[in-house]
Amino acid sequence: MAADVVAYSRLMQVDEAGTLAALKSRRVEILQPLVAKHHGRVVKLMGDGVLVEFASAVDAVECAAQLLPVMESANAGLPDDRHIRLRIGINLGDVIVEGGDLYGDGVNIAARLEAVADPGGVVVSRTVFNHVRGKVNLGFDDLGEQHLKNIAEPVRVYRLRSDGEAMKARPALQLPDRPSIAVLPFQNLSGDPEQEYFADGMVEEIITALSRMRWLFVMARNSSFTYKGRAVDVKQVGRELGVRYVLEGSLRKSGNKVRIAGQLIDCSTGAHLWADRFDGAPEDIFDLQDQVTSSVVGAIAPKLEQAEIDRSKRKTTESLDAYDYYLRGLAAVRRDTEGTVDKARELFLRATELDSDFASAYAMAAWCYVRRKANGWMTDREKEKADTAQIARRAVELGKDDAIALTYGGFSLAYVVGDLDDGAAIIDRAVSLNPNLAVAWSYSGWIRAYRGELQSAIEHQVRAMRLSPLDALMYNMQGGAALAHFLAGRNDQAAALAEEALRNQPAYLSALRILAASRALMGQPEEAQRAVARLCRVDPASRVSNLLDRIPLRRPEDVGKFADALRQAGLPE
Repeated sequence: MAADVVAYSRLMQVDEAGTLAALKSRRVEILQPLVAKHHGRVVKLMGDGVLVEFASAVDAVECAAQLLPVMESANAGLPDDRHIRLRIGINLGDVIVEGGDLYGDGVNIAARLEAVADPGGVVVSRTVFNHVRGKVNLGFDDLGEQHLKNIAEPVRVYRLRSDGEAMKARPALQLPDRPSIAVLPFQNLSGDPEQEYFADGMVEEIITALSRMRWLFVMARNSSFTYKGRAVDVKQVGRELGVRYVLEGSLRKSGNKVRIAGQLIDCSTGAHLWADRFDGAPEDIFDLQDQVTSSVVGAIAPKLEQAEIDRSKRKTTESLDAYDYYLRGLAAVRRDTEGTVDKARELFLRATELDSDFASAYAMAAWCYVRRKANGWMTDREKEKADTAQIARRAVELGKDDAIALTYGGFSLAYVVGDLDDGAAIIDRAVSLNPNLAVAWSYSGWIRAYRGELQSAIEHQVRAMRLSPLDALMYNMQGGAALAHFLAGRNDQAAALAEEALRNQPAYLSALRILAASRALMGQPEEAQRAVARLCRVDPASRVSNLLDRIPLRRPEDVGKFADALRQAGLPE
């Protein structure tokens, strides 16, 4: 029998000392006597969990059936958010004994069963059900075959009925065909009821901001807020709302400081994908609300996308659909080799064959041509330019309200096709649709640098870095800011940003060019020559004469300045 405490982290956050004391008391006064009564042995305690061994399946089930109501009665008089409830899983199977501990599939399945139980509920495997059927005065509901985490074969699961009647659990909803998330009401831990409106308003702002992401299914506010004031189990929330991810958080006001904490959880595994906290002053409460909203959305969007990519990799190839081809394409294009970029383009186009209206897939297929141009892999420049224009304009046409499609489609038109003005206008629309999309701000900054709008370019890159400070593409934001500083004559800042980008991505060609050019103009020829040597090792085809092929600068004075600086650094003509 495996059991753990529902919403243990939340209970600890509310009252750590009280929760630990109550848990210890219930182990000694309730759990251990009932286990002994039913001839069991507590194998080990694991934080909020416990593993118990019984000589008989009947003893295990009867112990669980008696344990839960006694535990619930101990909650009498406590607020709902202080209730200690268990989930229990019971399995009958072979185990490996090592000292006083147990290992093996028999134990693993019990633990996985516990994870799918409802709060205050018990589930058992088919082997247990077959052994106790007719021997206990208890009823069961057949939940069918269940795929348990890290268990190769599905397991038939049965739920123990409460008081002889079927439990009134809501049926699990089918997950949407895209990433799905519910933002739960944040807990007000400040003891100040006046802060309740602020916490609720912030959650509503986050829901609204996430809803602007067309690739994301966001649970409506009215459904999320049905959990307000309740101690919840995120796995149950996931089943009841039909979402894969949950964002939960809290607010605490102390003196002249407000602290907001948030965490993103995968409902299927209970794994924490992201957590952060934000501090501010009460007099700046609405500025703080905006800061938290933009930071949360900017931080969790890449985490959600990466979690979906990782999930797609675990699927068998036979089960692929358009969205899975898209996710696999994202994983491939990020490796940024000629082979993986070409493979990514095939995957994105395969996605469009299965879904001819998949705007983001068209945009990312166009983006593959951006990578080919940036890395000097183009072989038939005019044909690839024409292909990019066709695919990117299709993406923009289909994705009028899709910020991702507009961002990558617009930048592809600007960078590969050379339509800087149209590309900038398209990405401006993306920013308007989703002002929390870091990549849109970043590529807007790049285009503005190409057009010579240098201060605006820097501001946009700074905004992108603030929105997504842990972004895997941070080097690209730093590179864009470095280019704008270089063209504006701030060589020291350009060099510093380029070096920072190269620490994140050592083979980054744009940063190597900017570093070489800025060091040359700073009167540091040795450093400039070292940067050129690195550039030529990574890209032997680099020349002063093909600078415009890689960086589509509009103003002749910018082209001349960059070319002269690279000549001084020693780049071949």
